[in-house]
Amino acid sequence: MASLQEQLEKYTGAFIKSSLDAGALKFGSFTLKSGRQSPYFFNSGMLNTGSSIATLASAYAALIQLHFPPPSFDVLFGPAYKGIPLGAATSVALYNTFGTSVGFAYNRKEAKDHGEGGWHVGADVKGKKVLILDDVFTSGMAIRQVAQGIREAGGTIVGVVLCLDRQEIGKEGEVESAKTALVRDLGGAEVYAVLTINELITYLEKEGRSDEVAQMKAYREKYGIKQPQCKDRVY
Repeated sequence: MASLQEQLEKYTGAFIKSSLDAGALKFGSFTLKSGRQSPYFFNSGMLNTGSSIATLASAYAALIQLHFPPPSFDVLFGPAYKGIPLGAATSVALYNTFGTSVGFAYNRKEAKDHGEGGWHVGADVKGKKVLILDDVFTSGMAIRQVAQGIREAGGTIVGVVLCLDRQEIGKEGEVESAKTALVRDLGGAEVYAVLTINELITYLEKEGRSDEVAQMKAYREKYGIKQPQCKDRVY
C-alpha cells in the first residue's frame, strides 16, 4: 500500500496536469494584488468540473492527513469565495479516502443580520481547532483576515493548507518570506502547500516547456525566497 507521501505525490502530479488542461494555470503577464507582474497565474475557479475539483481535493486530503492527522483539528475553513467549494470537496475526500470526518465552514463577505445571522456558515468554530484551506498564497492578506474572524468567534487556528505556494518574499528589499511572516502572525501555526513554485518549475522542465520555465525562473530570481522552505518533490 502506498504511503501518504507517495499518495500526495501522485495526486499532486495529477493536479498539475488537470490545472494545465483546464486552463487554471496560465502563462503570460499578470498583475497581482501586490502589484507585481507575474509570468504565471493560477485561478482555482477554472477547476469547475467534477473530475478537476476531485483531483485537487484528493491532493488536499492527502496533505492534511500527512501533516494534520486526526484529532489535530475539528473544522476545515474555506475563505469565501473560492475556498467554499474547495473546503466542501476536501471534507468529502477526507472522509471517503481516510475515514476522517470533520466539520467545514466558510465566511460571508458581509455579516448577516437576519435569519441565523453571523459572519460565517457551517460548523461552529467556537472552542474548536480550525484548519484554514485556501488556494494560492502570495502575501497571505486574505488568510490573515479570515484568521482574525475565526479568533474573534472563539476558534483556535492550528494550521493552513494551500494549493500553491508562490514562495515569494513579503516585501521588496526584505529577506523574510511571506510564508515565514504568516506563520509568525498566526502564532506558529504550520503552513503547508500541495504545490510550490519550485516543484512546478521542475515539472515544466521535464515537460520541455523552456519558455515558461525561463520566465518563471527570472521572476523567482527577483521575488522568490532564496532557499526552499521544504524539500521539493520530483514528478
